[in-house]
Amino acid sequence: MIKSGKQAKIKGGLAESPSHLMHRALQLALDIYAEEAGPDGLTQRQFAVLEAVAARSGLTQTDLVKATGIDRSTLADLVARMTTKGLLERERSTLDARAKAVRLSPEGEAALLAARPRVEAADKRIMALLPKSKRDSFLDLLCSLSDAADAVPEQARAEIKAAKKAAKEAKKAEKAARKGDGKSEGRGKKKKKGEVIADQPQADDAADAVVVPLKDAAEG
Repeated sequence: MIKSGKQAKIKGGLAESPSHLMHRALQLALDIYAEEAGPDGLTQRQFAVLEAVAARSGLTQTDLVKATGIDRSTLADLVARMTTKGLLERERSTLDARAKAVRLSPEGEAALLAARPRVEAADKRIMALLPKSKRDSFLDLLCSLSDAADAVPEQARAEIKAAKKAAKEAKKAEKAARKGDGKSEGRGKKKKKGEVIADQPQADDAADAVVVPLKDAAEG
């Protein structure tokens, strides 16, 4: 845990936990957002999706996952509900025939325009809680954490790829080792076979064993 500020020195425990403090800050931010947006306004995630689509029409759901940071299963359900409400329209992607592209409907565009001033008011309330001298650095830190979050999937894919490559190389090395052991065993067998053959009586010896002297044969 990281200690920072008088609060951490006095309270300890949760006050020293970045994850806990960020969770508390998120709760505060979402409460302020909900107050400004109103009960009939867009949720924070709906607003994020509409802003992302407005910035680049024709995004697929995979693109929206990257743009918003919302996990794939949640986003799929969210887009489906927003399409049912008439905020989004889906069509076949021109870049990928297997994917559906998303664009704003007229209703979605109107909802986004109405929400922007409310979101801006919520952001101002949040930033007003900080000293002016720390607001820019606060945003910089949030951007750094956001960039780190975006890098996680790419890093995970790279690690999986590296692990697969290592496993393939290990399997190849194991196969080569087994092949080498097999050749060694084969050479050993041939040597033993030669020894057995060398121990067998020669043909001449076998002939000598059955020769009967002529004298003894006549007496018989």
